[in-house]
Amino acid sequence: MSSKKQHSIFYQGPIPAQKIADDIQKHSAKTNIGAHSIFLGQVRQDEKNGEKVVAIEYTAYELMVEEKMAVIREQFFEKYALTCMHIHHSLGRVAVGEICLFVFTSSAHRRDAIDACNEMVETIKKELPIWGKEICTNQSSVWKQNN
Repeated sequence: MSSKKQHSIFYQGPIPAQKIADDIQKHSAKTNIGAHSIFLGQVRQDEKNGEKVVAIEYTAYELMVEEKMAVIREQFFEKYALTCMHIHHSLGRVAVGEICLFVFTSSAHRRDAIDACNEMVETIKKELPIWGKEICTNQSSVWKQNN
């Protein structure tokens, strides 16, 4: 097991810009880091059945996500020369234009940070039991399909 701390990835509601800024700022004192890569997922105003999406309601099998995420984290620290990795995913209602996913990787060199960040986003979408129900202007809803 790595010595990297495992925290819950879930954040109730949208992820505030201040939370993102604070996580980034905390790393300025870590002088072994030469690169950060950041992915921010934002709720998009799609159209479903002729209605505009106004929000996504996120739910998850939380215990399974946390267990799988611990294993995935270890695999990423073995595969990439990461110094740090933060992942936050929203639960509950997130309105159009708000941030629902924040993936932040750090390493001594850019390639590991960029590659790990990109692969983590894809891994979250494919492997974790997190679901989004798109809420439309008329309050109808459609379960989101991850592509």
